[in-house]
Amino acid sequence: MGNNDNAIEINLGELIAILWGRAYLIISAGIFFALLGLFVSKFVITPTYLSTTKIFILNKEEGASVTYSDVQISTQLTQDYAQLIKSRYVLEEVIQRLNLEEDYDVFSSRVSINTPNDTRIVEIRVEDEDPMMAMTIANNVREVASEHIKNVMDIDAINVVETANVPIEKASPSVSRFTLIGGLLGVLLVSVFVLLGYLMDDTIKSSDDVENYLGMSTLALIPLTLQESGDKGKKKKKSRH
Repeated sequence: MGNNDNAIEINLGELIAILWGRAYLIISAGIFFALLGLFVSKFVITPTYLSTTKIFILNKEEGASVTYSDVQISTQLTQDYAQLIKSRYVLEEVIQRLNLEEDYDVFSSRVSINTPNDTRIVEIRVEDEDPMMAMTIANNVREVASEHIKNVMDIDAINVVETANVPIEKASPSVSRFTLIGGLLGVLLVSVFVLLGYLMDDTIKSSDDVENYLGMSTLALIPLTLQESGDKGKKKKKSRH
């Protein structure tokens, strides 16, 4: 006999019916996990705030007119400026200035650089649990980085497009995202357990199961009457005494 004889066919419609029959349980789990995600994101996880400052860099000599070549070169160099801003020299200098109790790797993970396409503007973003501290760090990174870029790249001046702001709204965690992910995770987990329980249940419940599992066809079905089922229940009760 081949392997196909032992294979069990899975009816997709039957699986959907099983999930539909447990819809109340699946929906309840989704609501529970969504509320759990809401609670964790709002009351357990410490919120962080994001402050942004922007600088404008143009690679040209003092007093010279700005040409298209200058603009093109400056745009290509923004990636170099981003690397210089997050260099060990700049970030460790900021750590010393502000007496921060963290090393370069940890501090670097809280500083991000964004260089929008086709612009010469570089955004410096700093994330911190204290909104005032996030603003202070961002401004200090900008100041130290500006001096470092001028020394390394031999640039005359770097213009400040936007000083760092005091963030009002938290950057993370996102309450709506945690709530949505929690709800979807609850629905998925319970659905998987329901389907696994159904697929692992090999008890025979119908004539179709007899044909599928035993390879035998049923000749007839003898239904139990209400009286017979009641008599069986009474016998079970008597046997317990």
